Amino acid sequence: MSRQRNSFSPEFKLDATRLVVDQGYSTSETARSLDAGTTGIRRWVKQLVAERGGETPTSKALTPEQQRIQELEARINRLEREKEILKKATVDSTGRCNIMKLNHYRDFQDAVSFKNKRSNYTAKAGAVG
Repeated sequence: MSRQRNSFSPEFKLDATRLVVDQGYSTSETARSLDAGTTGIRRWVKQLVAERGGETPTSKALTPEQQRIQELEARINRLEREKEILKKATVDSTGRCNIMKLNHYRDFQDAVSFKNKRSNYTAKAGAVG
């Protein structure tokens, strides 16, 4: 019969590694007292030391700072994928981008600018009279 594999939360791993790194317990003592494997605890300790050194781990982070960094990196990746999808959606079948021509855009800006100037002038004139 094979031994069932335990699954530990990041909080548990962080607490276990703090016993070794911060409080000076050995990995074997920590493993016995927490009913965890020594190999796993050694791996977690190595990861914690690396995280405290500023490295972002490839597996699930132990420290809250590194967890936040991983969340933000995942969000950036998702937004970049969405951006690429939207870029592809703006290209029509001829391969040209669906962007207003520069002259039309300038005409639009001039019209908006004129409208804003006129509304400011009307507001000032109304306040005086």
